[in-house]
Order: sequence, then structure tokens, then C-alpha cells
Amino acid sequence: MRIILTGYAGHMGREVRECAERTAGAEIVQGIDPFCETEDGICVRSFSACSREADVIIDFSHHSATRELTAFAAGRSLPLVLATTGQTEEEKALILEAAKKIPVFLAANYSLGIATLTDLVKRAAALYPDADIEIVEQHHNRKIDAPSGTALALFRAVQEVRPDAVAVTGRSGQGKRKPEDVGIHAIRMGNIVGVHEVLISTQNECISLKHQAFSRGVFAEGSLKAAAFLIGKEPGLYDMKDLLREGSGAEA
Repeated sequence: MRIILTGYAGHMGREVRECAERTAGAEIVQGIDPFCETEDGICVRSFSACSREADVIIDFSHHSATRELTAFAAGRSLPLVLATTGQTEEEKALILEAAKKIPVFLAANYSLGIATLTDLVKRAAALYPDADIEIVEQHHNRKIDAPSGTALALFRAVQEVRPDAVAVTGRSGQGKRKPEDVGIHAIRMGNIVGVHEVLISTQNECISLKHQAFSRGVFAEGSLKAAAFLIGKEPGLYDMKDLLREGSGAEA
């Protein structure tokens, strides 16, 4: 599996490179990063300078590169694994348009544990239709977007079984809690890799569903699994549910 890696010099770019070195059959053939250019040509600064043949693109850059990235991937007919979050509505539209031409894997979080957590949250929210639900996420102090894309994905899982659910972020002076409210709270401090907890409370009990990532390597591993999954797929939009479904042998 020959990989073009965008965001090559970033924290996650380094994690993906190290993980690829440990993964049989995976090879980073080219990196693209505006802040890095290597003498051997492995990493270049722009899409126009990327000339090596590849099987898939893994993107850990920044959502602002969406237009150029999707145009490049579609132009080269390369499957695209999008591991960035915070896309604008315009950028989301570009992703959907690209998915008409190439397979695109889009996930807020590439941890298989988070995919499991999301499934459990959806089930619990359905079992406790009248419970109060709050989502708390913690990340390092360099993370730009808040709430995290994963926290929003967890809210959408709740919303699938509670269509009237309303996301409430940064609650302050908003009066009494409404039954349809789902609070989403973001903590930014230190070097926290990622902690997501969903609290589901009735008058008599509280369920806490929590996932904690100990290193960024878990996201790198997930992105490589997503890349391998995507090769050979038809154009369309794929996510972690598709990856888990194929891994379990379940029918779509």
C-alpha cells in the first residue's frame, strides 16, 4: 500500500510515518507539507510538486486545505482518508462532491475504541429516552477546534435515537436545563491526547461511558486500517461503521 501523507511534518504525520514503518505492506512514498521539504524528495511543499505513484492519500493536515486536497485526489483518482476535523459547510460540500468520483473515508476520530463508544452511546440513549445526557471532552492546549469533532459525532449518535436533541455548548446563564438539551463541554489543557466521556443520568442512577487515548498512535493505526479498507472500493463516503462492519463480517 503506497501512501501519500499530507501533514507529513505534523504531530500526527510523524505518528503515521512511525506506524507505517511497523505495518507490513505500508509505505509512505510521498509527503506533502507546506512547512517541510526534504532533500530526497519524500516530502514536498505543494500538491503540484507531488509526482510519485500511490494507492491512497491519508490527510492529517488542516481542513483549510480541503479544496486543493479533494481536487488533487479526484484528479489522480486516488482514495482519500480524511483525518482532519473542523470543516466548514463549504468544505463539507467539496468532500461530498469528491465522493462522487473517488472513495472517501471521513471520520471524526480514527480510534476503533471511539467507534465502539459511539455505538454504546447510541444504544444507551435509546434505552434511557428520558435521561439527561452530557458529553465532556478533554484535549491538549494546542487543539484549535472546540468542541472536538468526536464530541459532535457522539452528539449525532444521540440524535439518531433522539431526533429532538439539541446541542448546548459552553453553558452559561442559560436558565433551567431543558429535557432535550445535550450539554457538550470542552477542556483544553496540558498534553492530553484525548478523553471523551458521555454521562447518562436519571433521577436514580448515572451511567458513564468513557474512552481515553494514551497516545496518538491509536489514531495513526486507525487511519492505516481505513486506508487499506478504502483501496478497491467504489466512489462514495465511508466511515468507521463501514470499517467495523467489514471487520465483523456483517452484511451492509
